[in-house]
Amino acid sequence: MAIKFFMAMEPPTATHQEHKVAVIKGRPVIYDGPELKAARQKLLAHLAKHKPRKQIETGCRLMVKWCFPKGSHGQGEYRTTKPDTDNLQKLLKDCMTACGFWKDAALVAS
Repeated sequence: MAIKFFMAMEPPTATHQEHKVAVIKGRPVIYDGPELKAARQKLLAHLAKHKPRKQIETGCRLMVKWCFPKGSHGQGEYRTTKPDTDNLQKLLKDCMTACGFWKDAALVAS
């Protein structure tokens, strides 16, 4: 089974690593800041349209191309500034899990 889709959106620049920490009653509490919440909601909204009818149950390959608006890099050039792709992928995979693409992101073997 192959699932292919394109999400026409400006990629989020907040990543999974950007959690906030607050101290409540002397204990640290980790939470998503407003930028990360917005990025997560944006991805969830776009991904929901592409959720497979049947959840993926076996190992799979996830191939992603992040297309950022033209900035200091030229058209088609690699973007080598933050956010880095491994943190973007983590947020995307977490959102795909939440949408029901698979039971666990551990199924993404490649």
